[in-house]
Amino acid sequence: MIPSWRLSVAPMMDWTDRHCRFFHRQLSRRALLYTEMVTAEAVIHGDRERLLGHDAIEHPLALQLGGAEPDRLARAVELARPWGFDEFNLNVGCPSDRVQSGTFGAVLMKDPARVGDCVAAMASASGGVEVTVKCRIGVDDQDPRAVLPAFLETIQGAGVRRVIVHARKAWLRGLSPRENREVPPLEHDLVVEMKRAFPALDIAINGGIADLDTVEAFLRQGLDGVMVGRAAYHDPATILAGADARIFGDARPVPTGAEVIAAMVPYVARHVEGGGSVHHVTRHMLGLFAGRPGARAWRRILSEGAARADATPALLETALAAVPGGDGPLVQPCVATRQISTA
Repeated sequence: MIPSWRLSVAPMMDWTDRHCRFFHRQLSRRALLYTEMVTAEAVIHGDRERLLGHDAIEHPLALQLGGAEPDRLARAVELARPWGFDEFNLNVGCPSDRVQSGTFGAVLMKDPARVGDCVAAMASASGGVEVTVKCRIGVDDQDPRAVLPAFLETIQGAGVRRVIVHARKAWLRGLSPRENREVPPLEHDLVVEMKRAFPALDIAINGGIADLDTVEAFLRQGLDGVMVGRAAYHDPATILAGADARIFGDARPVPTGAEVIAAMVPYVARHVEGGGSVHHVTRHMLGLFAGRPGARAWRRILSEGAARADATPALLETALAAVPGGDGPLVQPCVATRQISTA
């Protein structure tokens, strides 16, 4: 079977929470989903049900951890194991000031030996669950063509068998986290070169990928997986609704808008009954019909309606009725017929 990490949705702070993941799972049964980054200290000292809790339907699901102390990361993995995650991932890519102050995230690109110690400790506590790394190609004035191969060699030596490479540098000073996602130039070719240099390492690429045609192109170049970030959030149907057929060879029909809403209404109802708000869930669904007739009405009805104190899950059905053909397949079934060879 084609592994779930052939296509994954990136961990994104404030976006890929459990409500977002439940929604995304209605669009793709196969793609690997990631949590938001959770620090090791939060897992150790915080409300683990709030931080780690999820619906069983979200699997396959990876937990991304932030930290730089091997013993603390190992303890976090040990505590997270009962939640049944399918992967533990170490964040070596986030450039935010808050993360830098904790000496983890992208700044760890400067200390590959420490990263090796961290992932080895995580693996020792994982009970056999795979430990992976998500990294940048370098930081600040580092030369990616020198730094990235040395980094990959070190973590491979520590037992890592899969790495996701965001194909941009991170500038730790002078650029905001948002600018670090857009300003440093993408170096996709370097990531492809790393796969040729490290054939035993499963390498997935991340950064600037906006459609399944691009996903397929990278897979044809020999990469083992592709991780999509903001495009999967802002235009989830384009990325995820056709992915099971095109990327995983799954013959099941493309989901319809009506099927997605039929699954989301009772989910929202349960969340509201538990004290949550409709907005907590619907804020992740605004892009469902991006680029289609009725998309503006869909966004307006959800945005305005969910802000009301008396909002109910029926708001989703009202919004769906404003989208011409919104109850039909979310992508054209003929688009979802191609499959990338796994050779």
